[in-house]
Amino acid sequence: MTPGLYVERTLGGAIARASRQFPVVLVTGARQVGKTTLLREAGGAKRSYISLDDPLVLALAKGDPPLFLQRYRPPMFIDEIQYAPELLAHIKMEADAGRRAGMFWISGSQQFHLMKGISESLAGRVAVLNLFGMSRRELLGEANDKPFLPKPASIAKRFAKAGTLDLAGLYQRIWRGSYPALSLNAKADRDLFYGSYLQTYLQRDVRDLSEVGNQRSFIRFLKAAAARSGQLANFAEMARDADVAPNTAKRWLSILEASGLIWLLPPWHGNLTKRLVKTLKLYFMDAGLCAYLTEWSTPKTLESGAMSGAIFETWAIGEILKSFLHNGLRPPLYYYRDKDKKEIGLLIVTDGVIYPLECKKTASPRGSDVRQFHGLARKGVNMGPGGVICLAKESFPIERNIFTIPASAL
Repeated sequence: MTPGLYVERTLGGAIARASRQFPVVLVTGARQVGKTTLLREAGGAKRSYISLDDPLVLALAKGDPPLFLQRYRPPMFIDEIQYAPELLAHIKMEADAGRRAGMFWISGSQQFHLMKGISESLAGRVAVLNLFGMSRRELLGEANDKPFLPKPASIAKRFAKAGTLDLAGLYQRIWRGSYPALSLNAKADRDLFYGSYLQTYLQRDVRDLSEVGNQRSFIRFLKAAAARSGQLANFAEMARDADVAPNTAKRWLSILEASGLIWLLPPWHGNLTKRLVKTLKLYFMDAGLCAYLTEWSTPKTLESGAMSGAIFETWAIGEILKSFLHNGLRPPLYYYRDKDKKEIGLLIVTDGVIYPLECKKTASPRGSDVRQFHGLARKGVNMGPGGVICLAKESFPIERNIFTIPASAL
């Protein structure tokens, strides 16, 4: 794609809906995922844009919030709001006085600082939306797609619009990742981007946190987490690799989650209390960053290496997560693991129906790949269609109500 060309984002629809209901809309997410571009494009000429990256503007926002809000009037978009949390209480007063939907759009990339101020100052007045890297559907021009469900008609429709995705093309996509700077510019230097990205992340997001005293240890921890994408979040192992205490590893993992770099997938259980006490499963939200941190130098070495299957699963889970998050919805996604360690990679649980999924780096999945689906069905749950996300060139039945799902259909 042509550098600088705006590509419609799915979250744009959720922003429009939220702006008709809430006085304040917050879009949060990792750095460089396109928050500013999206909100400026969606806001158009009628919404003023104020960046707190400007030192003079920031000084006014922090030093005299009432004067700031006299000078800049809604409808407005305030970028990088985490730099001036002092504004939040005054935005609340303006929102309460104006009582109009869509008065303030705000963005921020430091959720660990930002969300505390939001919950204290703007509870009930703000819609919180999450933006991640570009989904494959967005790159295909299908930004209006609904959240992913493995229903045969939906898969057929998606596949018809996307066509096939061969092995080399898939791993090229995975290796480069989903940040717009790389997704929209094939000439951009991938290693230079990720090296600069990590440096900016450490200097601007992590440096000021009291929980992170040693950046070298934090980088080791980040790499240890990347090496375990698609696995259970084992704090003891990651702590050992980074040479830090397990409690430190647990805190640092929460920083990665709040930064939008990882997603922690909860286990499913019919009893909600049991669901909350079991181990979470770790996924990087950008497979390209994960591949960079684990030092795979080319798409070919990544595809043939030890992480090949795990990175494919990381990419697939990330695409499904974004299909919900970019529609403004909390993803109803879980994994299943029973006391005998029988596991199903992903469950989508919606409207009382469970849709089971596996991710396999194969072009010809077999019945043995889905045998755990039957064990779950025997527990009496309401099972919908399921499938295996794979490298098949078309969707075909594996068993009754279980199908192959080509990677391109994501």
